[in-house]
Amino acid sequence: MSRENLYFIALIPHDTVSDEVTAFKNDFAQNYSSSRALKSMPHITLKAPFKLEAREHDSLLEWFENLRPEKEPFTVELEDFGSFDNKNNPVIYVKPVMTPKLEGLQKAILKGFEFAYPHISIPYTERNFHPHMTIAYRDLTPEQHARAMDIYQHKKYSASFSADRFYLLQHNGQKWNVVAEHLLG
Repeated sequence: MSRENLYFIALIPHDTVSDEVTAFKNDFAQNYSSSRALKSMPHITLKAPFKLEAREHDSLLEWFENLRPEKEPFTVELEDFGSFDNKNNPVIYVKPVMTPKLEGLQKAILKGFEFAYPHISIPYTERNFHPHMTIAYRDLTPEQHARAMDIYQHKKYSASFSADRFYLLQHNGQKWNVVAEHLLG
């Protein structure tokens, strides 16, 4: 049986914003019994997790390196908090402001991915891009979600970071690690 690797593509904010978002994740771990989000670094997913045969790793790195999304660096603005009210697995996140540049980058990556890997389907939810920076999910109960949103729906947060690169991450069985970066511009 062949081995598969798990990957995804994301924007990762600089240290200041990462530290602030991690502080929100810690608040959920301490006050709402939800620590799963601490297993991944703060990020905005551009291409959701996908599996490839381990033997395809080098060709994936080559594809990633050769991506030409024709995008210049841009600023990502973060404003306040939002949630996906999934019945069994609610999610709370920091809200990135949707801009044509952010949406265009995500669509260019998906288009390139679909061309290179037509055998991997891209679900509707991924095509209907809703950028978010998760701070609580999976182990967040519906009750804790409701309690947290009573506070977080009124909580203010504003930050920004320069999106001058995006990253390919691979899961090693324990955590996500950056395996490649791609500069914009």
